Formats: sequence, structure tokens, C-alpha cells
Amino acid sequence: MSSSEESSQSPGAQAPEDGAGNSSASDSNNKLTPVDAATPADDMKRVAAKQLIERYYYQLIDGCGVDGCANEYCATSGKQKKLDSNEAAVMALELFKKKAKLCETAPAKIAKRTDSDSTDTGASTSKLPIPCTEPSTSKQQTNQSVKKKEHVGPPGLTERFLRELVDRCKEDDNYSPLVRTIGEVFSQVDSLNTSFLLSHREDTCSKDGKSDTDGVDEDKDVDSTEEPLLSNNVVSIDICAVRRVFELLFSLGEKKIENALVNALMYLSPSLELDLRYRKKSIEKDPDYLNLFLLVMENPMLHSPEYLEVALPSFCKAMSFLPPSAMAKIVRIWSKYPVENLRRKLETIQQLITYKVISGHFNECSRTALVNDDDAITGATKCMKILFYASVLAGHTETQNDTAHVESEELNYLFGAIVHEPKDRKQPKDDPLEKELAIKAIDSYKPTIALEDFYNEPLNEHIEMDRDFTYYKSEAEERFSFLNYPFILTPATKNMGLYYDNRIRMYNERRMTVLHSLAQGQQINPYLRLKVRRDHIIDDALVRLEMIAMENPGDLKKQLFVEFDGEQGVDEGGVSKEFFQLVVEEIFNPDIGMFRRDETTNTYWFNPASFESDGQFTLIGIVLGLAIYNNIILDVHFPMVIYRKLLGKKGIFLDMQDSHPVLYNSLQSFLDYEGDVEDTFMQTFQITLQDLFGAPLTFDLKENGSSIPVTNDNREEFVDLYADYILNKSAEKQFRAFLRGFLMVTDESPIKQWFTPEEVEMLVCGSKHLDFEALEEATEYDGGFTRISPIIKQFWEIVHGFSEEDKKKLLMFCTGSDRVPIGGLAKLKLIIARNGPDSDRLPTSHTCFNVLLLPSYSTKEKLEERLIKAISNAKGFGML
Repeated sequence: MSSSEESSQSPGAQAPEDGAGNSSASDSNNKLTPVDAATPADDMKRVAAKQLIERYYYQLIDGCGVDGCANEYCATSGKQKKLDSNEAAVMALELFKKKAKLCETAPAKIAKRTDSDSTDTGASTSKLPIPCTEPSTSKQQTNQSVKKKEHVGPPGLTERFLRELVDRCKEDDNYSPLVRTIGEVFSQVDSLNTSFLLSHREDTCSKDGKSDTDGVDEDKDVDSTEEPLLSNNVVSIDICAVRRVFELLFSLGEKKIENALVNALMYLSPSLELDLRYRKKSIEKDPDYLNLFLLVMENPMLHSPEYLEVALPSFCKAMSFLPPSAMAKIVRIWSKYPVENLRRKLETIQQLITYKVISGHFNECSRTALVNDDDAITGATKCMKILFYASVLAGHTETQNDTAHVESEELNYLFGAIVHEPKDRKQPKDDPLEKELAIKAIDSYKPTIALEDFYNEPLNEHIEMDRDFTYYKSEAEERFSFLNYPFILTPATKNMGLYYDNRIRMYNERRMTVLHSLAQGQQINPYLRLKVRRDHIIDDALVRLEMIAMENPGDLKKQLFVEFDGEQGVDEGGVSKEFFQLVVEEIFNPDIGMFRRDETTNTYWFNPASFESDGQFTLIGIVLGLAIYNNIILDVHFPMVIYRKLLGKKGIFLDMQDSHPVLYNSLQSFLDYEGDVEDTFMQTFQITLQDLFGAPLTFDLKENGSSIPVTNDNREEFVDLYADYILNKSAEKQFRAFLRGFLMVTDESPIKQWFTPEEVEMLVCGSKHLDFEALEEATEYDGGFTRISPIIKQFWEIVHGFSEEDKKKLLMFCTGSDRVPIGGLAKLKLIIARNGPDSDRLPTSHTCFNVLLLPSYSTKEKLEERLIKAISNAKGFGML
């Protein structure tokens, strides 16, 4: 082929080594590649513009082929006069400039062929026409080609052909034919979609990644008359062959080949994005359209700098335009891949996001550039969503144990018991991908990839949560919010979003209360005020909260202010923290008997035989909801199943592993027993438990359970029913009251959409790790103290020598809570201020503002003695 012929090839063949380089002898001497050229982003824009102009050109010449087309700029409509090629090219430029309408079905591009064009079975050198080329087909032929989906560009590759081509290139010591072939095929959508096809439409890769296609004729055509729709879970590409081909190509160690793949992807992505933007409906009917996405994502070098700069970001952006049905199919396909393969893909996407965040210009001072506006970051995040659900689907899920009806019943009960009409509660919109998959993130019990691996720390550090939350609430399609992709956000970042949501709700309640009070001529009470006695804190709080819940539950969503009877403390946050701390201590007091403590796990479970009323359990639910709503951490010890149930799931056998570990191990041994269960254990579907006083109580797990023996065939049913009774039915009355109180505060909260059960536990209880090194780094100083002040150095030496119990006392003294906030002690922002010269005064603190007031003690010994005495005797509030 002459060099002049090559000049009219596809974009992948415009320069040496770009994927379809010239076959002239100068190849070996010319080292310039498009990867090394300046401004590759400009190349992408130029390619995209060229492809749009081509679409206008063919629309003017050939039309779209759709009967009844009304587009005046389309030949099919009959409204456009017949143009020659040069007139059409000029007009196409004008249409491009004014962004004229494009028909949804793109006209087929039939390339002119010469006698010298190769018809090799593996790849050909057919060329796409440029705008000035005279089309050689009639309108009728074009319409037929649209209906038959005639292939455009070089035909697809096969593993056999590529291996033979590699062998020939090795023999000739010239890889230009291989580079040219890669460039032609990997830069064309249709060529990639028809490459490495299976002879039968099925996934031949098993879970371990090995191929089951030995002996399959790879060159055999696929029967096009049995094309399934995109929504069907059918794979027509041999993924194992793709992996072997990539391994072969990169084993050659030729930079030209690697550059060819990079540049082919750069040229492929703009046309791919255009297809997904304007031909979405026709794409959904194409069973092979996802092949190129599956193929490209198997490239093991996508994480390399050459791809991270332009090629991979543009591909991820194009991939983000896939319709939910297509994404769902990729999820199902990837969920069958080995976990190592999914993890490699995730690491590649994480690297891309991190690279773009670090190399971007996101100025926190000006706040003009946001990560939300970076197409590379947002596109990669949308691609990560596919990986997230593939991990969920591949792991252990439970979709049949939802309790949404219970939540609905509790809300109906709640609002039916009050005089005021409830406000219209806006229901959260369903995620389109979750709807396609018929699965939710909360259904996951054990994903194949840990949830923490999806967090991206650099991204979380650069997210402006106030702006992101605004985009989330606006629900505008042109605005991207990371809160719609909560898997990538750390609990600390999501907690900040929840803080904004709660504060806005508080302000709304305050404003509505003021307006209502002014209209009714009543006393203005914009806050939720609780006045309690320390010695009767449960009784006082219960009476007050019950009255509020009956009169108007909306008042629970006002900002909380607590006042202790007989004390002078003004609540700016610290008094509320101590209130919750005291309430929790009373609630879990063993003498009250509301909860049973598991000695093995140090967690509490509802006591089914408790004598306390439902109101007491409702109070606990309200307290838990108020703590989350007011951003206060509690010292509670619930098993994970409690948080799962709060998010709308029932408890199952797996949940007993941390709630009832001894019983779980016994039942697991029962399931694993290899002998005859019926003869050995003589167990029926009736179980015996003990009440509060140790007396035996029997329960039938199913009707006439005492007469139904447990056998090897039905023992799994027995275990499931046993777990259902322990976790759901035995304490159903208590939990429903608890849930009712929780929903009084959180019914409109996005907790269920943003947080997993593990993250809700962290939201309630805080972090478990006491990292005082991080606290020291984050602490600020005032009043004359600095980081290098002698007393400050002595202070930290003393604190680092404290026991864990004394460290918790110090936290309690300084902040009003001994719990660690989400994100660790580095998020605490402790301030140590000088409080006068040396004296015998004890240290004091402003718990509302996390300020420790420290006199300048003369010696380290005196500092230690005064500090220990202060933190060991810190109860009550006074005015300084």
C-alpha cells in the first residue's frame, strides 16, 4: 500500500506509530508518536469535530434512512436539494458551526474500495471516506445498509490471526503491519465490537479466569439472525482470548505497539461518546455493542501514565453515557470475573481519579474550580459505580428480607396519632441501575471487595461539601453530586453532608415555627428545649419527649437545647453531650432490665421479657435519632444487626455471628454435622428458651413444630427459622417501639441512601481508635501558648503516658464526650489556651467549643497532678 493511500484512512492512521503507521522504510527511523505530541486534548477535540462534520456530510448526501424523517438538513426528508460532494462538505461545516439538528440514526458510511484493498480474514486496510469523497452508493442501498447494520471499517480481529501476524512480524523484524492493524481496528467502534467473538454467545471464562473454549473455531461467523437484545445477559466476546492477546502484545516490549493502543483509544473515545449521546436507542438493540467496553477494560496497562493523561479519561467519560440497562449487563458480566480482575480495574479507576485530583487546579481559596466539574473525575466515578455493584452482586446478598412495610406502618401509626397533618414527605428517587439489577447496596452482606477500598481519600479532601450538597438537592442533570455516588465517599465526608441536611432542616423548622407563632399570636419557641434533673433524667426526658411526640413530632427536628435543673451551664453543644451520656448510662443499666448484655461481645440485645413500657423503648429510639440529628456521638454497644434493621432489613442467620456468637457457632456446627441429624439430636421445630427468672419457655418455629422432626434435608430451614425468631420475632414489640422513636427524627433523613450499616454504627458511636498522636498534630493553641511552649511539650508527654481510661476521661473533660468523632481525633480541633500564670487552680474547659484552659504551671509534676485531679472529678456545669 502506498503512503498516499494511507492518508485517507481512519483517525488511527494519521501518523507513524499511532496505530496504523506508514509501511514505508522510514518507519524504523521516525520516532515521533502522537503520544509525544503537544496538547493531546486538542487532538481529541479536533477528532470529535471532524466526526461531527462527517455525520452532517453523510446526512446531507445519503440521509438517515428513516421513513418520514422531518429534518430539513437530511437527504431522506426530501426537503434538502441534491448536493455534490464539495457543496455538501461546505454546508456540513456551516451546520457544525450552528449546531444544527442531527438525526438520531446516523447514516452508514460505506467506504470506497480499490482493487488493492486487502480482504484478509483477520483485518483489512479498507478506508473511511473523508468529506470530499464522492459516495458510491444510492439512497436505497444506504437504507438497506442501515437496516442490516452493515459493518463499517476494518473487520474484527481474531486471536489466531493476531498470533500469526505477530509471528510474521518477528520473522521480518518489522512490527509496522501489527502496529497498523492495531490502529485500524482498535480505533473503530464496529471493528472492536466484532473482534474476538465466540462461536456461541456465552461467557467461556469461568470464575478462575480460565477459558472453556478449547477447540472452538474462532473464525466461525456468529449467526446474526438470533441477535438478542442488550438487556439479555449474553456475552459474545471471548474475554479469555482478549486477555491472552493483551498478554502477547505487551510481552513483545515494543513501544510502538503500546503507543498504537494508547492513540487508538484516544481516537475511539470521541466517536464512542457521540454514539452514546445521540444513538442510545439503537445501541440498546445491539447485542455486541458492549464488547468494546469489556475488551478495553481488560487492558492491563490502563493504569500507566500514557493512558491516565488523556486516553482513559476520555474513554471513562464515554462509558459514563451508557444507559442503565447496558451498565446492568456489564455489572452482571463483571460479577462473574475473578476478584483479582475486579480489584485491578478498581485500582486503575482509583489511580485515574487520584491523578486528576492531584494534578488539577482545585483552589480551595477561590473555590472556582470544583472536582464536580472535572469530566475525567466524574466519568471515572460513574464507571466505578459499575465496579461497586459488580462487587456487591458477586458477594453474599439478601434481597428477600426487606422490612419497608414495617417502616411504613410505624410512620402511619406515628402520624395517625397526632392532630397536625403531616407534611408531604419527599420520597428518595430510585437509582436507575439498582432498579435494573433489582438489588440495593444495603442488600450486600459481604461484597467481594471491601467497601473501604472504594473510598478515595484525595478526592474526599478536595470535595466542597456545601456546594456538592447544593447540587444534590437541586437534582439538576447538568450538575454532578458525589452524594449520588456515596460508595466513593468516606464516612467523615458523608457525615458532613448529613450535617448540612440536618442544619437546613433545623432552620426550616425554626422559620416555620416563627411564622406560625406570629400568625397565631402565640409565644415563639423555635428550639427543642429540655429541662431535666440529674437524679430523674430518664423520667423527665421521657415525659417531655412523649408530650412533644404526641403534640407535634416535627418539633423533634428543631435544634436541641438542654438545661440541667439548678445548674448555670448554657448549652452550646457541651451540655447536650453530657445529657446524652447520662441517658445512655441509665438506659443500659442492668438493674432496669431493658437490654441483655452478651459477655462475649460486650453488646446489648433487646430483652423480650422486659417489664418496661413501649414508651421507654420509643425514648431510646428518639435519643438515637436526636444524637444523629444533632451530630452527637453516643457510647452505645449494639450489634451490627440493629443498624441493619434500622435501615430496613430483617436479621438473618449470618447476623447472629456478632449478636449471639455462642448460639451461632452451635447452629453452624449443627449445619456442618455429617451424620444423621434426626437420630443424633432428635430435634423438632420447637425450641426452648428461658424467661427473665430462668423458667423454660417453648416456642414453635412453624405450625405443629413439636411434631416435625429436623432432618438433614430441612435443617437449613430450621436454622433460618431459629434465627428469624431470635432476631426478629422474639423482640418484635420492643424493636417496633424503638424504630418508631428513631423514625420520628430521621424519617426524612438520607441516611438510608448514603450510609451502610457499618457506617451508621460509626455515625452513632464514632471511631474506636484513640490516636492521640493525630490529636496532637491537629490541636491549635491560643492565649500565648504555641506548639513549642515548654508546658505544652510537658502536657503531651503526660497525656501520651495515660492509660486508655484516662485518655477517655481527658476527652470527656475537654469535649463533653469520650467518643472519637468520625474520621478520627484529627477531626476534633482541640484548642489549648493559656489561663493565667502559675496557680493552684485546676484546669477548666469549654466543652461546647473543645477548649482546654490551662494555667502556666511551674513544674511538670504540678501539671500532671492538677490535670489528673480535674479529669477525675468532672461533673456538672458552672459559669466562669
